[in-house]
Amino acid sequence: MSRVAKKPLELPKGVEVSIKDNAVSVKGTKGTLNQAINPAVEMKVEGNVVSFAPRAGFDKANVQAGTARALVGNMVKGVSAGFERKLQLQGVGFRAAVQGKTLNLTIGFSHPVNFEIPTGITITCPTQTEILVTGIDKQLVGQVAANIRGFRPPEPYKGKGIRYDNERVVLKEAKKK
Repeated sequence: MSRVAKKPLELPKGVEVSIKDNAVSVKGTKGTLNQAINPAVEMKVEGNVVSFAPRAGFDKANVQAGTARALVGNMVKGVSAGFERKLQLQGVGFRAAVQGKTLNLTIGFSHPVNFEIPTGITITCPTQTEILVTGIDKQLVGQVAANIRGFRPPEPYKGKGIRYDNERVVLKEAKKK
């Protein structure tokens, strides 16, 4: 059996988990998330503990039990605390600003880049060179941060571009005479 699935998931105060057919709904202070779970996984909610087990007769049920536990764990953390990704802009004249439901980026192109903020995501700019992406869905927060970074990833010679807060860019050595 998966080592991840063996450990039961404890629910913090204010979080409710309900299972209907092969779908899980997690409700907390920040919102509600729904996720379809593989039928090879058997879930049980007992008080404030959720346990996962593979069902017999399914191929790769052990793997799916661990995946289901990780997905539900991320949902519980999202509705109780939320997720955030921080991006930094490095480069002369690079700046970001939020106007309504649009993130406006000036990142060295001849035109400004406008990014429509999806529903369920909050983007703030504490300074002109920082972007903070927050939300309750871990996958969506990571995907939005990756999409923003994709407009201008850090280049390897000067390091200019949009990078994650904890990202370390290895710079290449300049051309020698």
